[in-house]
Amino acid sequence: MTLLEPHNMPFAAALVLMAILALVQLIGLGDMFGADADLDLDGGADANAAITPGLMDGLSSLIGLGRVPLTIWAALFLMLFAGIGVGIQQLADSFTGAPLDRWLAAVLAAAGAIPATGVLARPLGAILPQDETTAVSLAALVGRRAVITDGIARTGSPARARVRDVHGQAHYVMVEPHETSSELHAGDEVLLVRREGNTFYATALAERRLSPTPN
Repeated sequence: MTLLEPHNMPFAAALVLMAILALVQLIGLGDMFGADADLDLDGGADANAAITPGLMDGLSSLIGLGRVPLTIWAALFLMLFAGIGVGIQQLADSFTGAPLDRWLAAVLAAAGAIPATGVLARPLGAILPQDETTAVSLAALVGRRAVITDGIARTGSPARARVRDVHGQAHYVMVEPHETSSELHAGDEVLLVRREGNTFYATALAERRLSPTPN
């Protein structure tokens, strides 16, 4: 009995999909849309989480969703689905002399792979880097201190600034002065007071008489 026989095709396809997901992780295609998109999406996810029923939260926790990144969860599920499915077909062939219908075997394999994925995802999530748990929305950067890193920020001509979020991760944003007559120079420490789209508006700490702190 080989993986490419018709009764094993769902499991062969699962292994192909798993290989594609592994390739995506390896070459970092998840970053192709940029950090700003991730930040905005995270803000939307936070809003949705507030209205998710407790039953769905419990089910997600049971099957391991949220314990590891989604692509890793999917790859783990596909690996278990393929392994369980091929095992079912081998057992069926040994006991009855013929494998099961491939779709019946696929249903049985999925029923076993989902809880098994949850069991493995929980300890795996404890040892993987938790990058996704520290994502913040762009709006959360308002009210934080930043440092102008390049250029001079004028009204209508933003400059680049570095700001650290509550987790200490650095983000680079475009900043204009909040006061139309002000200029913000490289090295100036500023306070992000508002945001419009991807542009932040800031006031120099010296103008607000705030004591600077290390960023």
